[in-house]
Amino acid sequence: MADAPAGAARPAAAAASSQPAADPLKEQVRSFWNRESCDTDQAQAEKFSRAYFEQIEQWRYGDQPFIHSFAQFTRYHGQRVLEVGFGAGTDFIQWLRAGARVSGIDLTEEALANVRHRIAVYGLPPPESLQVADAENLPFPSNTFDLGYSWGVLHHTPDTRKALAELVRVVRPGGEIKVMLYNRRGLYAWKMWVKHALLKGRPWKSLRWVLANHVESPGTQGFTDRELRRMLAPLGLTDIRMERFITNNDRVVRRRFPYWLGGLAADTLLALTGRRLGWFRGLTARKSG
Repeated sequence: MADAPAGAARPAAAAASSQPAADPLKEQVRSFWNRESCDTDQAQAEKFSRAYFEQIEQWRYGDQPFIHSFAQFTRYHGQRVLEVGFGAGTDFIQWLRAGARVSGIDLTEEALANVRHRIAVYGLPPPESLQVADAENLPFPSNTFDLGYSWGVLHHTPDTRKALAELVRVVRPGGEIKVMLYNRRGLYAWKMWVKHALLKGRPWKSLRWVLANHVESPGTQGFTDRELRRMLAPLGLTDIRMERFITNNDRVVRRRFPYWLGGLAADTLLALTGRRLGWFRGLTARKSG
């Protein structure tokens, strides 16, 4: 393992744990994901077995094949990468396979257990740092990493603005951030609004309310392009690019009546709008030097 610079977090062998400060909503989020890391519900094999991890990986990259072109794992060989919110570790081990000098944090002990077992199962080299910590208070010095990466995580922490600022803080000048955040006006958000607001006789409920109360962990957020640009404006970023991605979340995959009617409507909308209504939004930017 490469030596960490002075002031960096302890190496993975120490498996440091920086427990987040008490916060009622954040504790609910932590408890939710501590029961089951993201995507692990897609595996039927024995937990922490090789088959278990391969089922998770097969499902993730089958549903979201664009992760590879977005992350560009192999571009970061030998570079210092931080992944915030590694979950079951599917992306995290791609950094190790690519030869990146990767560190990772997650809010839960369950995620840490997944990644430790996954690294052992595949005989991968240890990361520079692997610990339980809070995305809003990253336990790393400023200007440490070449890339700050987070896929589908920062919309779950109560203060996404602060988490983005922290990610930028720990990236060196000239370094990059790559983040995926939910699109509040995406087709999936509207599907959830129909299910949990319109069809429940409460059409006055907002998309924000639906996401916070009925999508994954409590307090889940989604953002518009304008809101994201407002959050990013004071962070000293350049080359900001946003793109949207379509997954099965945006479609209606059940084709029995009456679902095929919804599927036809969803497919028509997607055909007319391209990726504009994608639930996933990828954000890339560079920290000013």
